[in-house]
Amino acid sequence: MSSIDHRLSSYDYELPPEFIAQNPCVPRDRSRLMCIDVQRQISDRHFFELPQFLQPGDLLVLNNTKVIPARLYGHKETGTAVEILLTEPLAAANCWTALVKPGKRFKLGSKIIFSEQLSAEVVDYDPETRGRKLQFYLKGIDSLDQAIANLGQVPFPPYVTASQATADQYQTIYAKTPGAIAAPTAGLHFTPELLQQLSDLGVAQTQITLHVGIGTFRPVETEDITQHEIHSEWLEVNEAAIAKIKATKANGGRVIGIGTTVARSLESSKFKPYRGKTNLMIYPGYEWQVLDGLITNFHLPKSSLLMLVASFLGEDGRQFLLDAYARAITQGYRFYSFGDAMLIWRSHNSTPLTDT
Repeated sequence: MSSIDHRLSSYDYELPPEFIAQNPCVPRDRSRLMCIDVQRQISDRHFFELPQFLQPGDLLVLNNTKVIPARLYGHKETGTAVEILLTEPLAAANCWTALVKPGKRFKLGSKIIFSEQLSAEVVDYDPETRGRKLQFYLKGIDSLDQAIANLGQVPFPPYVTASQATADQYQTIYAKTPGAIAAPTAGLHFTPELLQQLSDLGVAQTQITLHVGIGTFRPVETEDITQHEIHSEWLEVNEAAIAKIKATKANGGRVIGIGTTVARSLESSKFKPYRGKTNLMIYPGYEWQVLDGLITNFHLPKSSLLMLVASFLGEDGRQFLLDAYARAITQGYRFYSFGDAMLIWRSHNSTPLTDT
């Protein structure tokens, strides 16, 4: 590993805007799949061909988080339009951190009116997210969750500007635990039929939860990426998932993470049940413990996700990944959340179990 691998500028690349997918493939598994084997040979396939690359005894680890309708529109008492993005619930009842537009105008005590039943007041600043802490007030409605469900919208990423996708198309088919403000997009490619086909093949499945938050998509802002502090996100890896992972390893199977959120969750848990927050940032030089394979989408330049994938590829992974991305552009792959996927195998057959 070279010191260049720790420079933010080393993770930049140019992507023509027309390669940013605005709509998902229908059916979901008709997206393309760039496969990188243990010898770093690349093949171009489609996601529905995934069973050809897996074998009985393998284990897929899925993130079952569900995107909440976190985007709310309201107005100030003066009538000025306001948009907020909920980021995280706080310990106090009906209190959340949120990103607010226009943010500079929202001082302590500012009030936002969303409907006759819901309003909020800015009660503090949140320096970690550069957002606000909002206290919500309910009138004639039982719970804040219900109010958010009634008024909120599932937030698409800011680069999705001309989409006809429905909110359901921005959820995985196995989403069940509400809490994310963005989808774990590697999982969007699965259909019920594909998961059943893999199960029939003898490929097992287990689930974890990581609520995708601002930490996943906030830009890295330090040229020395080792100095970047990623925002914490809540996760749970339960005993059942750990038991399946250990059994797979013991029997010589491979553990495949569906997305970078799964990668961060399993590397944070280190073969033990874990419930809490993680701010683990993975970049070249990191020693991987759990995963043998990774399915992931194509990520934004200079993003922490790009650094994680470069790390997973191992020695000289950053340059190899940038070359693969350049190849993907020439081959017409679709990028980002509604785009195509990669299947990457680490350069060995199985990660040894290190139960520490």
